[in-house]
Amino acid sequence: MVPEPPPLPALTRAEGELIDAYLAVVDLLGRINPARSRDTYSGLRAAQALVSRAAELRDALTLMHTRGENELHTATLDRALRVLDGERRAGLVALPPDPPH
Repeated sequence: MVPEPPPLPALTRAEGELIDAYLAVVDLLGRINPARSRDTYSGLRAAQALVSRAAELRDALTLMHTRGENELHTATLDRALRVLDGERRAGLVALPPDPPH
């Protein structure tokens, strides 16, 4: 039985949109990563989708800034990212470990 993840911390709507857009961009970058990809077509599709997701990320940050939310509550956003498996997802952007020699 898989343990239930901890609950998400309380986020403003804009913070939630920021987290969602950020993770969408991270997921796409992981799919584009040439050290992990197996074919060009999936990378191409992810790169095409990246444009709109990056715009969503920009819009979430713009909305927060416009509303006067000029500081990010990093501890809260960090918890949200961890609950949403952000560490593993962001790891797919990095190079995989060297194979044993």
